[in-house]
Amino acid sequence: MNKPIQPPASAYFIAPEKDRSEARTLSILVDNEPGVLARVIGMFSGRGYNIESLTVSETEHEKHLSRITVVTRGTHHVLEQLKSQLDRIVPVHRVVDLTRQAGDDGETGPIERELAIVKVAGEGEKRVEALRIADVFRAKVIDSSTDHFVFELTGRPSKIDKFVSIMTPLGLVEICRTGVAALARGAAPM
Repeated sequence: MNKPIQPPASAYFIAPEKDRSEARTLSILVDNEPGVLARVIGMFSGRGYNIESLTVSETEHEKHLSRITVVTRGTHHVLEQLKSQLDRIVPVHRVVDLTRQAGDDGETGPIERELAIVKVAGEGEKRVEALRIADVFRAKVIDSSTDHFVFELTGRPSKIDKFVSIMTPLGLVEICRTGVAALARGAAPM
């Protein structure tokens, strides 16, 4: 009997391990000037990375600084490269991976909140059920008529996702979400 030929023991024959894709929340402190957001976002799109959430606002008026909060997904190695490249853009002052930060209490992960406005149409039992569920989620009614409600809801993105999935069969019409606003835990500034 002939034995099958075995390849030599070499690193070239070992299948490379695939890095898992992970979600990261990046906080980017930039000069508040025209074109900066386009340059930062261009860094993502130029490398083929999707932005799951984007929030931008001026945070320090006197210093003309804005904070860009980006939630994106990728492998650890690629996200570290992206952070490094973002750090090299001239109007970028600081890039912090909030996902990796630990607070004074030892808890990891950022404090994340998102605002959603959700329109639900329905009558009868579905209307009553929508109001009951909104109460459980602490959603506030900000507009209503005899055939619809508009709810305002804040919380972690997963909470909003859950609220939307429950409201869908009850008559979900439309959703508007702000994107994630996030800060690192603990007393230290970004």
